[in-house]
Amino acid sequence: MPDLPLGMSTAARVTPARTRGGHQPNRGLELLRATEAAALSVGRWLGRGDKSGTRDAAQLAMERALADMPFDGHIVIGSDSTGSLVSPGRRIGAGRERVDLAVTPVDGISLVARGLTQALSIAAAAEPGGILAPPPVAYMHKIAVGPAARGSIDITDSPENNLRRVAFAMDVHVPDLTVVMLDRPRHQALLERVREMGARVALISDGDVGAAMMAAVTGSGIDVMLGAGGTAEAILATCALRCLGGELQCRPWVRHEEEAAAIRAAGFDPEAAVSMEQLVPGEDVSMAVTGITGGGLLRGVLYHSWWAETHSMVMRARSGTIREISTKHHVALPREEARRVR
Repeated sequence: MPDLPLGMSTAARVTPARTRGGHQPNRGLELLRATEAAALSVGRWLGRGDKSGTRDAAQLAMERALADMPFDGHIVIGSDSTGSLVSPGRRIGAGRERVDLAVTPVDGISLVARGLTQALSIAAAAEPGGILAPPPVAYMHKIAVGPAARGSIDITDSPENNLRRVAFAMDVHVPDLTVVMLDRPRHQALLERVREMGARVALISDGDVGAAMMAAVTGSGIDVMLGAGGTAEAILATCALRCLGGELQCRPWVRHEEEAAAIRAAGFDPEAAVSMEQLVPGEDVSMAVTGITGGGLLRGVLYHSWWAETHSMVMRARSGTIREISTKHHVALPREEARRVR
């Protein structure tokens, strides 16, 4: 499909691309309908303090959208809710083409519940076998950078040396860098080391997939993401950085011998770095991300009288395309025909 200019509304008519020589259209444009649906639904829960209601609303909206998609999707990463149609191992979709899916209806449920920024709805797809099931360890140490610093990081090295190399690659000084990390007690020692280097620090309460993406997006104000976070989120972030041209390195955070034994049995070295290619080996990775509460990456959902606006990114690794899409939902329909925007 030919690229759309940045910012073009999906209200514009787009003719689907035809398959030529086995080349597949951008699945991200299909996934966009699912992330938009989840964002529109869950945006109504902003600041209401109800995490379970936030999760359920987004999950139901994404399930309904994915059920109509023109593919046969295998959920590799999804909801941990019992009985969810987007829980790992389930199949969803109305088509024949088989794809692997990694979805999170809301990255940052507590951000929505507390009325904070940076919450996103995310969905990624790749060819079968293209997205790894999470290794059997709850958390991973992570470092993420954008295209300018790709090749400069080594998660087995110290944070000080990594920041020096990133600054050199970006042609700046370490105090010019902004490092984002989750505000967690486990990061206190790391935080102090980064501060001693003179780098600027942005602390976030949740949403490390979005944090990794910000490190790879020019103009976000973030240069590096550091710290330990969820393993499933590491794979989602890898999907994004494969499309954005950045780099993410991970290393298992083994907290006890049972995890060490489990990750060895899965074929991983507990002490070694895990590459992007190991987590997401697929060649045709596509992703859609829609802002829910706004922030440094995307604007949040805006509601008007019988219509609403969303702001999204659609990306594809194979073509290197990144579309930034602003969509006005139902704006062209007469009020009497429009359904109330969820």
